[in-house]
Amino acid sequence: MAKNEHHVFVIAELSANHNGSLATAIETIRAAKRSGADAIKFQTYTADTLTLDCDESDFVIKGGTIWDGKKLHDLYKEAYTPWEWHAQLFEVAKEEGLVCFSSPFDKSAVDFLETLHCPIYKIASFEITDIPLIEYVAKQGKPIIISTGIASYEDIHLAVETCRKVGNDNITLLKCTSSYPAPVAEANLAMMQQLAIDFKVKIGLSDHTLGSTVPVIATALGAEVIEKHFILDRSIGGPDASFSMNEIEFTAMVKAIREAEVAVGTTSYELSPKQVAGKDFSRSLYVAKSINKGDIITESSIRSVRPGFSLHPKHLPEILGKTAKRDLKKGERITLSDFE
Repeated sequence: MAKNEHHVFVIAELSANHNGSLATAIETIRAAKRSGADAIKFQTYTADTLTLDCDESDFVIKGGTIWDGKKLHDLYKEAYTPWEWHAQLFEVAKEEGLVCFSSPFDKSAVDFLETLHCPIYKIASFEITDIPLIEYVAKQGKPIIISTGIASYEDIHLAVETCRKVGNDNITLLKCTSSYPAPVAEANLAMMQQLAIDFKVKIGLSDHTLGSTVPVIATALGAEVIEKHFILDRSIGGPDASFSMNEIEFTAMVKAIREAEVAVGTTSYELSPKQVAGKDFSRSLYVAKSINKGDIITESSIRSVRPGFSLHPKHLPEILGKTAKRDLKKGERITLSDFE
C-alpha cells in the first residue's frame, strides 16, 4: 500500500502572547517546539504602520469584539512584537528546529524581514485587500500564505492574481473566521475545498475556535496548513490570550492532527498485510456434516462459515443439488472438483 504523504504544516502563532516580555517570547518558541509545532509565526508591525494615533470614532473598536472600546493604536501598541527582538527570536527558532516566519503589515516590515531571510510570508485576513502590500510580498519570491477571513470571492481572486502576475504561484489560502474566539458553527470548513477548486491553490485553516475539533476536521478535509494561536499560560493575559492554546492543549491538538492525517490514508483497493491476514476470518464453504460418496449436496451439508481457507461462498449455488464424488468429513475443505 502506498505510504500516506499527507503531513500538515502546523503553525504556532505567537502574536501578542509574549505580553511585552522577550523572555516569555523565547520560552513560548521553545514550548511550541515541545508541543510538536512545525513553525512559529510572528506579526511584524508597529502601531504607526497599522493605523493612525487618532481619537475619532472610526479608530475606536466596536462591534462586539473582545477589544471593544479600545483605540486601534492602543491595541496595536500593546500587541506588537518589537522589531529589535526579531533577530534573536529567529535564531532561537532555528536552534529549536522550527521554521520561523512572519506576517508583515507594510513594505518596511517586508524589507526588514528580508534581512532576516524570512522563508515564508503570511498575509493576515484584514490585509487581503491591501493589493500593493500583497504585490510587494509576492515579488520576494517566497511561499505566500493568505488568510481569507473577511474576503469575498472578488477579494480572493484579486489577491491570488496579484501574486501570479508577478510570477509567484506558491500560494496557500487559509479558511479563516475573523471572530475572536470564533464559533465552531461558523467554521464553514467546506469552503476549504472550494478554495482549492476555484483558485488552484494549496489550502489550510487559520483557526480561532476553542479546542482542536475544527483543526482535526480540517485535516481530514485536506488542509495542508493549520495555524493556531499559542500561549505559555492564559493567565499572563494579553489581547489574544482568551482564544490561544497552551502547551498541553496544543500538544494534544498536534497529536490528534497527526492521527487524523494517518487515518485519512490513501485511495487504494490494495490490501495491507493486516487486511490480507484478516481474510482468514472471512467466510468460505465447509462440510457441515459428514457426506458419503454419491450423496446429494444440500444447504445443511455444505455451509458458508468462518474461517476463509476453503472454497469461496459464491460457488454454493453451483454445488447445491450435485453429488459428492468422494467421502467428505465434517470441517473438511472442499473444491469444485469434489462434486459432479
